Amino acid sequence: MHVPSTPDPQLAGSSAAGSPLGLHRVLEPAGVLPQAAWRLDPRPEIWPDEVRVRVRRLNLDAASFRQLSESSDGNPDKIRHAVLEIVASRGKMQNPVTGSGGMLTGTVEEVGPASPLGLQAGDSIATLVSLSLTPLVITDGLAGWDGKSEQVPCEGHAILFGRSIAAKLPADMSAELALSVMDVCGAPALTHRVVTERKAAVVAIIGAAGKSGSLSAAAARRAGAGCVIGVVPHVREAEILRAARAGNGEHGLVDVVVIADARDPVGLSAAVAAAGGGPADVTVVCVDVPGCEGGAILSTAQGGTIIFFSMATSFTAAALGAEGVAADVTMLVGNGYVPGHAQLAIDLLRAEPGVRAMFQRRIDEHAE
Repeated sequence: MHVPSTPDPQLAGSSAAGSPLGLHRVLEPAGVLPQAAWRLDPRPEIWPDEVRVRVRRLNLDAASFRQLSESSDGNPDKIRHAVLEIVASRGKMQNPVTGSGGMLTGTVEEVGPASPLGLQAGDSIATLVSLSLTPLVITDGLAGWDGKSEQVPCEGHAILFGRSIAAKLPADMSAELALSVMDVCGAPALTHRVVTERKAAVVAIIGAAGKSGSLSAAAARRAGAGCVIGVVPHVREAEILRAARAGNGEHGLVDVVVIADARDPVGLSAAVAAAGGGPADVTVVCVDVPGCEGGAILSTAQGGTIIFFSMATSFTAAALGAEGVAADVTMLVGNGYVPGHAQLAIDLLRAEPGVRAMFQRRIDEHAE
């Protein structure tokens, strides 16, 4: 194990043993958590409670990848350069525009003697904490990435802290599939919890044909929702969603498919209301574009709950928007972590062939 014999006070803060929160890796500005830091120290030498991972693949979050693609005019070389520049300058993958990151898969290389994560050298894992707070170094120049997919094959290393979260990759699915599922596992877990607690009869999933949306639809049904409304932006996704059957084979993944622009508040809410059951008791927002707050608010019944899973969500727009239309709704920000979230998502994928097929389709399309 490589541990600095004399910890640098600027790196280590007040504890030579390091901080389980990763404070000893913050280079600037001082006194903030790693996610809020502008720059982290990604050196490979680990502290007693840290784990070093040999990185195999990154999964950029959808909002970040969209922003990088649009700002680079879809040019793969420019996208690769942008990612490399971010990681080199910040010591982590945190898009400075969206503030978001993603997650990674890799192989555990070294485990500190005080690490509480239960990992061993050689374990194949997915990290369940954001790249926006994970010290990271990329060593291959992203030579194996075509810049066209959120999944980024690469070589390098990453550091996990004592309070980090990681899960061993399941043996019955590819690394690409497991990463896709674990990247969004917080969404179905929180959806399941909220639908169960609220005893919600009607659930609207905005972006139901996507990764987090399809899993959330399955989770809502498992939690007892009587009617699941799936909202998609165009006919192609509607066809995919209509074709997806629930795992029990008795009905579709959703009960009603609605084609609507999530950025059109009046149009979206009218479409959900006309779906036969709306407005929703619980609305789950799983799209990666800004401007969807108003539509979610108007699509939700008074006393209902909205879960925002998009990194493009504006807290200001949501709060003031609800106030402006006198909407008595509870609004939750999905933070990506719910106890047991990874296992719940993996179990859903195993039990729902329709959802698994939708995930695999995305992987196959990007591979072409």
